[in-house]
Amino acid sequence: MTSLEKAKRLRDVAERAAKLMCEPLLAAFRSNMAVDYKVDLHDVVTKHDKDAEMAIRAFILREVPDSVVVGEEGGVSGEGRVKWYVDPIDGTSNFARGFAFWCVSVGVAIDGEVVAGAVYDPVTGSLFSADLTGAWLNGVPLRSRAISDERHATLITGYPVARDFRLDGHEQTLANFGELVETFSTLRRPGSGALSLCHVAAGWVDASAGFGSNPWDVAAAVLILKQAGGSYHPLTLGKVDADVPDFMCPGYVALGEGADYPTLMRIARGISEGREAASARRPKLSAAGGAA
Repeated sequence: MTSLEKAKRLRDVAERAAKLMCEPLLAAFRSNMAVDYKVDLHDVVTKHDKDAEMAIRAFILREVPDSVVVGEEGGVSGEGRVKWYVDPIDGTSNFARGFAFWCVSVGVAIDGEVVAGAVYDPVTGSLFSADLTGAWLNGVPLRSRAISDERHATLITGYPVARDFRLDGHEQTLANFGELVETFSTLRRPGSGALSLCHVAAGWVDASAGFGSNPWDVAAAVLILKQAGGSYHPLTLGKVDADVPDFMCPGYVALGEGADYPTLMRIARGISEGREAASARRPKLSAAGGAA
């Protein structure tokens, strides 16, 4: 069991780590920066992602030596019971093009449970954070709230992206998206899963949904949302076991307190179940590397 005092101490480190590279990142934002690509042309990275993660990683390992740091750019380093999930710039495509919706995310887990985290939006100066005692925005207690009826609500989501069309087919994907557009009063696609979840936690939007998340994207924001009174519904998408911690699942629906959105939940669960069924049909590899 993690003590509340230890969780508070880890939150303090997470907050300072998230703000560590504020000045250089803001100086680079809306500058003429070089852009590189990872998996495909939709997966952007810059030198600023790598530099920020390197600095944050070194800071964490210095402050809490009993740590493992998992970063989006640099992989895993360190040894210890405390596990940090770092996304130095969540929303890199926005950052690279000058669109002001990106953040730094630092989450902390012990024995698979997220116990503290911070998400910092350098452009607005908004520091979202949480530990086992609550959630805060710039030190003020944070409380989620949502419109109860989805027909009057605002949904923020990155769905669909090219990967969704590839996995679910164009017809089904467009049908899903069309139904969401028709159902919700407003649908927005600004990018950055961590910042989207924090907007739900703050009550600035009513719900968020993602179908391609990594642990470093959401670890901190999931705790912030839940401690603010919102709810987080993980989706395995056929990629992880059902019993993994919620922040390890690649999909999710996040709801503000008071939300009841049956259309969103039905579509999201349908996407996840379809991908689970597709995964089950794929041939399994044997230990020798061939089809079993």
